[in-house]
Amino acid sequence: MHPNLRDGPSADDPRTAEARLAEAVGLAQAIDLAVVLETVVRVERKRPATLFGSGQVERLASDIDLADVEVAVIDAQLSPVQQRNLERSLKCKVIDRTGLILEIFGERARTKEGQLQVELAHLSYQRSRLVRSWTHLERQRGGFGFLGGPGESQLEIDRRLITDRIARLRRELGQVKRTRELHRSARRRVPYPVVALVGYTNAGKSTLFNHLTEAQVFARDLLFATLDPTMRRLELPSGQSVILSDTVGFISDLPTDLVAAFRATLEEVLEADLILHVRDIAHPDSEAQRLSVLEVLSDLGVEPEAEGSQPVLEVLNKIDLLDADSREVLAAQAGRRDDQVCVSAVEGLGLEDLLAMVERRLQAAHRSIACSVNLSDGAAIAWLYQHGHVTGRRDDEGQAHLVVSLAPADLERFRRRHGDGSRIRDLGRR
Repeated sequence: MHPNLRDGPSADDPRTAEARLAEAVGLAQAIDLAVVLETVVRVERKRPATLFGSGQVERLASDIDLADVEVAVIDAQLSPVQQRNLERSLKCKVIDRTGLILEIFGERARTKEGQLQVELAHLSYQRSRLVRSWTHLERQRGGFGFLGGPGESQLEIDRRLITDRIARLRRELGQVKRTRELHRSARRRVPYPVVALVGYTNAGKSTLFNHLTEAQVFARDLLFATLDPTMRRLELPSGQSVILSDTVGFISDLPTDLVAAFRATLEEVLEADLILHVRDIAHPDSEAQRLSVLEVLSDLGVEPEAEGSQPVLEVLNKIDLLDADSREVLAAQAGRRDDQVCVSAVEGLGLEDLLAMVERRLQAAHRSIACSVNLSDGAAIAWLYQHGHVTGRRDDEGQAHLVVSLAPADLERFRRRHGDGSRIRDLGRR
């Protein structure tokens, strides 16, 4: 059920209520729920007790009874009281949008890190549900004689156990974050530029990732098919190597607890030299999905239009699903821009153009330096030829005077390794 709230968070959403309902159906099907009833419910005013009006609740209860429904999914965030009251009135299990997404994440997480992140988000969600939602939580357990008092209630015990477990999980994820930072530091020393794939869930990121890197990442026509980040080396047409990172898909109204729990993973995006925003251009709500992704990126601190932020390329995927005329119009539009490219990850169309655009964007960030290196320091000269593009060279009096274009990471690496024995002058961007 999608509550079409007149003054809710979806009021400014450009998608129709039917489109939002279809997405909720897709989320339910992603964990193999058989959807037997789907409906949009117009809500003029949210009721604190049940969200819906009493007449609407009665009608829904009748429909649910006739369809023999076991689980009712409400495509909105419910308070604990609303969830409890709806379960009593509808006589079935009720979960809200946050609970549904958490169920999907819990089923899909494969790595230890992903499982820790999902458990943290789930416990944070459950802790907010401990508001006497279940009758057994009202029991009292006897306290120790020397402490006095009536003892600790089951509710307090459950809340304390959850709080303790959350604290342990945060410590473990803190270690994960430190480990990731060590990995990033190691990549900076290698170094290869990092290209991160982001996009709305089911936009085709993993299929594109597999096609480009010949990897075997789980890719299906499902929402949130990928949760655990994967990285592979990718060779560009010039022979330059980059690290391609596949990340978890975004979605509108992503639960805050999930964003917080997956921040360690999503920080890979913050470290990327280039972001590829993969869009399902054949989806009727592609533009609304684009805005949702940009909103999540903004929450992470990535502002595509801001000065100094990472460049973002839009990869317009699934063009194979468009008719010939639409594809032609889209190709003409993308051809007039330097930040869009049309592809079909399934059929492999446009991937050469994508790689060429990635290479141009990475090279656009290169800086030119003028440096003088002792001719006896063959290792430094060879390193510059291997990692940069030498555009000028003059040898005299035992010195090689070079003009070289280098990626920012390579420039820093050269300064650390050979700066003491070389005179380096930064000439700015290429």
